[in-house]
Amino acid sequence: MQLLKLSSDVFHEENKLFDRAVLALKDGSVFYGYSIGHLGTSSGEVVFNTSMTGYQEIISDPSYAGQIITLTYPHIGNVGCNQEDLESIKIFSKGLIVREIPINYSNYRADESLVNFLKKNRIVAIAGIDTRKLTRHIRMNGATSGAIVTFKNKLDFSLDDALKKALSLAKSCKSLSGQNLALEVSTEKKYSWKDCLWKHKPKTCSTNILIVVYDLGVKTNILRNFINLGVEVLVVPYKTSYEEVLNRGANGIFLSNGPGDPEPCNEIIDVAKTAIQNKFPIFGICLGHQILAIASGAKTKKMKVGHHGANHPVKDLETGKVFITSQNHGFVVDEKSINNNVKITHRSLFDNSIQGISHKTSPAFGFQGHPEASPGPHDLSNIFFKFLSLIKSNYTSKSI
Repeated sequence: MQLLKLSSDVFHEENKLFDRAVLALKDGSVFYGYSIGHLGTSSGEVVFNTSMTGYQEIISDPSYAGQIITLTYPHIGNVGCNQEDLESIKIFSKGLIVREIPINYSNYRADESLVNFLKKNRIVAIAGIDTRKLTRHIRMNGATSGAIVTFKNKLDFSLDDALKKALSLAKSCKSLSGQNLALEVSTEKKYSWKDCLWKHKPKTCSTNILIVVYDLGVKTNILRNFINLGVEVLVVPYKTSYEEVLNRGANGIFLSNGPGDPEPCNEIIDVAKTAIQNKFPIFGICLGHQILAIASGAKTKKMKVGHHGANHPVKDLETGKVFITSQNHGFVVDEKSINNNVKITHRSLFDNSIQGISHKTSPAFGFQGHPEASPGPHDLSNIFFKFLSLIKSNYTSKSI
């Protein structure tokens, strides 16, 4: 493929505060822009997210490990960033692509600008490109690997060098298929979570119920939702045995969201299988939902583009109600692999893909979307209460 020629305005000379940047895709497509983050290089799977708000939560979601995020909304950064809205203490996404970013930001909760946030967290990012063109390209051809190379004007190396490096990195980048990224992003040590959804309304544990959360890339807002139910929450690393969970006195297991392919997560799949066999309450969101499906005998597959946005309609097949949900996943439960153990409970009205399942003989269910999404939508936030009710119905001891 013939590369695009550099025009006089390619690097947006009006943005003299920024250094240069190049984005290259595996198929040879090239986009020129300017750097708004860490000066360096980064490669990963390029996906697009259609959300109009919540850019900080998106960037800090561990489910984006191994991916470069394209935000389709044209103006990103207006409200700055703050510590309270982070979904993880560490950023795992590989990079950010936006159309325009403001020099100034305005919000009473903001601690810093998006540019400062990106630089502080060493996130390579590019702005000034036609994100509509890039999004159309991905929609037509599917999510693909790409690379961002950022550099100072005439100091580090020439444009040709940057372009060659970006193309080389894009072509050598591994596919997410077959990668167990959940193991890489999981916490190294177990910890108790105490914060609720609103810090000025602290909640104390009002039950003796303990939910053990397997951290496969868990978002902090999921943990806040559990605390708001008045339960105890213990977050454990990826390699935590089912026996250890029981020894902790757990009343239920939650499998969190997370990045990468669910098929290689053998240790967590085994935990889910054992819980299902023992009729122990277990609930999964996103990656956790897919792992529950695999543990029930189903399979998953890679999607062409994936679902990344905050306006996805999902239908509850039992009630017929339609809910607007937040979505972020590149793998999905394969319809053809569904067996008699699994009941499909929710479907996407975009593409009819499976959005929710429950096990027919065990207290286990999963949901593909993100009912906890911050800043929203919250149409299905009561799904956390559903899990609590499921736990209560399976235990009759006086402590509950």
